[in-house]
Amino acid sequence: MAYREVALGMPDVRIEQRAGSLYLTAREPLQALPPRLLDRLLHWAEVRGEQTFVARRGADGQWQRISYRDMLERVRQLAAHLLHYDLSPERPLVILSGNDLEHLQLALAALYIGVPYCPVSPAYSLVAKDYGKLRHIFELLEPGLVMAADGAAFSRAIQAVVPAETPLLLVQGEVEGRKSRRFASLLHPLDRAAADAAFLRTGPDTIAKFLFTSGSTRMPKAVVTTQRMLCANQQMLLQTFPEFAREAPVLVDWLPWNHTFGGSHNVGIVLYNGGTLYLDDGRPTPQSFHETLRNLKEISPTAYLTVPKGWEELVDALERDAELRETFFARIKLFFFAGAGLGQAIWDRLDRVAERHCGERIRMMAGLGMTETAPSCTFTTGPLSMAGYVGLPAPGCEVRLAPVDGKLEARFRGPHVMPGYWRQAELNGPAFDEEGFYRSGDALRFADPEHPEWGLMFDGRIAEDFKLSSGVFVSVGPLRARVILQGAPYVQDVVITGPDRQRIGLLVFPNLVACRELAQLPASATVEEVLAAPAVLSWLRGLLHDLNCEATGLASHIAWACLMAEAPSLDAGEITDKGSLNQRAVLTRRNTLIDTLYHQTHPLCVQAEVAV
Repeated sequence: MAYREVALGMPDVRIEQRAGSLYLTAREPLQALPPRLLDRLLHWAEVRGEQTFVARRGADGQWQRISYRDMLERVRQLAAHLLHYDLSPERPLVILSGNDLEHLQLALAALYIGVPYCPVSPAYSLVAKDYGKLRHIFELLEPGLVMAADGAAFSRAIQAVVPAETPLLLVQGEVEGRKSRRFASLLHPLDRAAADAAFLRTGPDTIAKFLFTSGSTRMPKAVVTTQRMLCANQQMLLQTFPEFAREAPVLVDWLPWNHTFGGSHNVGIVLYNGGTLYLDDGRPTPQSFHETLRNLKEISPTAYLTVPKGWEELVDALERDAELRETFFARIKLFFFAGAGLGQAIWDRLDRVAERHCGERIRMMAGLGMTETAPSCTFTTGPLSMAGYVGLPAPGCEVRLAPVDGKLEARFRGPHVMPGYWRQAELNGPAFDEEGFYRSGDALRFADPEHPEWGLMFDGRIAEDFKLSSGVFVSVGPLRARVILQGAPYVQDVVITGPDRQRIGLLVFPNLVACRELAQLPASATVEEVLAAPAVLSWLRGLLHDLNCEATGLASHIAWACLMAEAPSLDAGEITDKGSLNQRAVLTRRNTLIDTLYHQTHPLCVQAEVAV
């Protein structure tokens, strides 16, 4: 089946082998970069000033729009006021809000005068109970100004963590006992000459923002993100997807700006290429996805970017809603996913619904990226299209595949790579190798060793792999992906157990909505009652059987699988603010339970039928 016509770069990669490592680089050089990301705002304000840059629904349900010209005027005005707060890299701006118009305006104003800003995950304030991660962030950054969308919503976190002498900027609401200033007051007229002069002093090495990781370590790390990194990554994207220059991108996007994919990648695509960003207040959950569908029935995007769970929710809706299909497929040229692997079953359903509606498929794009690389390194513009494929390096990105523990670790070098972590110098040495490549901790392999030019496949996280007590090496990434894929829709996530033990086990975090439907128990049933239902345990037993039918030895044979009635804890570090599991933290926190499961029966655990 043919794909909808779209302008893509032509991947051509140079592959060399030196001193035991493989090096991959795109033959196409990275083109010249603007010195600052906001040079693009000035450009579009001049070229297409009346076009909508960003829009969000107001309380009345209507789109509140800000044009490129109006955004530039607001940014200059806000920047003039920010100069009075004596902000700097040592006293940055911290933004506690989610995605909203005020957040974006203030962030761009900080960029305009060369003041770093830090968008902090709202979950650290609104979901967490002990504020440990939020306190760590404030102690590390020592901010000179804190902005929150709603003083009432963020009050407890602010009272607990923000020093009394730190100025507060609120869009609405109050924090009892704390002085604050209204965001709207910063839009009052003020001379802009000093702000314009500050803008001209900024350049490629100016720190744009601090983004905090949420991966395998207990406390987040502050990634220094420079103007050069942001501009380089957007130029990489443009050369990889020249479609963005042919038709200005229109995005309907919910992905949070405290993460690099939402705040650097997606916002950057729109700003760099003169497109329009519609802020989506929906989320890929049963409770909130209706808002996303409402927006997609009204706005036809040219590209759609979301996480695998978002695609799962969307394909369900596309299959049953003709009105949604009509709007969604009207202008769409590219699909993207990030954050985790997209199951082939969801991918296939998207292809089928596109074929039936359009008579052609839409290209699904992915790649490999991370906060430390602003974020993108590779893209799937090569000849393959399948789950797990991460493609080829973008122009300007050097990839080193270095042998580590029997795998090939992906390491990256280029203008999009961070200079280091902020105020954590002890972490910078181990983060880079002797040639200056950033060590990602991700393992890659060639999709076809006979045709390395076809590109790379994801091969798990090196830090998650382990050995059994027998010395047998267990590759966690591929096994975990297989469990999630075969366990759909009842498996939300899974942790592989077994370091220094004789056998592999599974801690299965269930999709409780799907399991409740399977259990056919009344709504009053507890989580434990749902998971102990005969139908649910029978399914789990069948899943374990099917997985072991494909096992080739101890490295893939699973001794037991246990359903987790207790959800992963954000405060304990078991789950990151973007919802992904911290495998290491789960294994550490639940070590006593794991030890029990290896030696005793458990009501929510099933054992393998045949031992290996």
